[in-house]
Amino acid sequence: MSSGLLDRHLGFVEALRGAGLSVSLAEDLDAVAALGTVGWGDRDQVRAVLAATMVKKQAQRTTFDTLFDVYYPAMVGEGVEGRSDEADEAPATSRDNAAALEAFRQQLTEALEAGDEQQLRRMAAEMVARFGAMPGRGPGMSSWSAYTALQRVAPQDLVDKVVSGLLAEGDLDAADVRRTVDRRVGAFTGMVENDARRRIAEEKGPDHVADVTVRPSIDRLAFMAARRSDLDEMRREIYPLARRLATRLTKEHHAKRRGPLDFRRTVRASVATGGVPLSTYHRPKRAHRSDLVVLCDVSGSVANFASFTLLFMFALREVFQSMRAFTFIDHVHEVTGHFRPGADPVDVLTDLAAATSHAALWGRTDYGRAFTKFEESFADALGPRTTLLILGDARSNYTDLSEDVLKRLAGSVRRSFWLNPEHERNWGTGDSAAPTYGQVVPMVECRNLTQLSDFVHDLAL
Repeated sequence: MSSGLLDRHLGFVEALRGAGLSVSLAEDLDAVAALGTVGWGDRDQVRAVLAATMVKKQAQRTTFDTLFDVYYPAMVGEGVEGRSDEADEAPATSRDNAAALEAFRQQLTEALEAGDEQQLRRMAAEMVARFGAMPGRGPGMSSWSAYTALQRVAPQDLVDKVVSGLLAEGDLDAADVRRTVDRRVGAFTGMVENDARRRIAEEKGPDHVADVTVRPSIDRLAFMAARRSDLDEMRREIYPLARRLATRLTKEHHAKRRGPLDFRRTVRASVATGGVPLSTYHRPKRAHRSDLVVLCDVSGSVANFASFTLLFMFALREVFQSMRAFTFIDHVHEVTGHFRPGADPVDVLTDLAAATSHAALWGRTDYGRAFTKFEESFADALGPRTTLLILGDARSNYTDLSEDVLKRLAGSVRRSFWLNPEHERNWGTGDSAAPTYGQVVPMVECRNLTQLSDFVHDLAL
């Protein structure tokens, strides 16, 4: 491996680690050894080899592919066929005007109808070059914006036209055709974003792009920074993650199942070996499972965090003796009934979203009032075997915090915790009462699925 290729490989590995993929030195060496066997001649083969040796979870594959395209681009500059012949021959001033835009949209419509991936990839490169070019921040520098190119061309607006064109070709199911076209447009949008990143990486270096523009893997993506597509992926990840955690907890519980030494039984068994206790016997350890009560803020930006955490806890309900869930904004509403065994996660989240209206009286987050109403209406949910879990960002709009009420609630249970989806550095800023509440209930930063899984693991042990 040449020094330039080695440096790029090392940069790629560091970028993977920075994005949340735990690539060990042994795995890195395995990847290099495998590449030494298959060679670097086939880019798709190189991608497959690196993915096989470095990616442990399917949820991390999107991040891996994005970084691979940045460090090992399929083309450089304008690309082998980055622009059409017409664009090469046209003067720069005519590359982005009404006529050029309309002609490009017509070509894109035809390419989407044909579903030609190679043609779409070439058009994505051309689209960024013609409609996403921007002046750079320094003399002689250029920049590119996928957002600008997508806003100009608006491929999503072509869906109906492409669907109509495909339906006119034969007797096809309209719903299936629309799903196919939506997938093609989504894939094309990804190609445009990848090409913009590739061009910026050539200008500023792949490390810059990896640090600034590449989103972390879905299990490390902050709940409060997630887009709609990210939320869909998180929803798909919730139950597999819960199953893996449940399996892990079961193994660890079995390993710790042995209780204190049963001296009498051990001595009795040693008679058969001349008084030597070759085998020891232990009293069975009594399993202890606590009741779980979850009280969560469902206002504004923390609603997604609360919904996913509730769904995750429900998926692990067998770890606890019982579970009750309550939501609030400034009024408390019990939502335990929404978590039905075998229910579809999408239906559960939809029901929770609809139930949000019952959690608001005035519409502004008021933790103090919510704690007071919970104590008045649902104090019987708490007991000496209960674990109380509070979910929220502790931003209470400068209202009365009612710390005394929270102290009474925390004092009536076996243990209590507060999960906060904000970064710890933001606690105490603005209307955040995190430092105040943190003196009453231990506050834990929980910004992504990985931190949530780690916390629940420690909670259930």
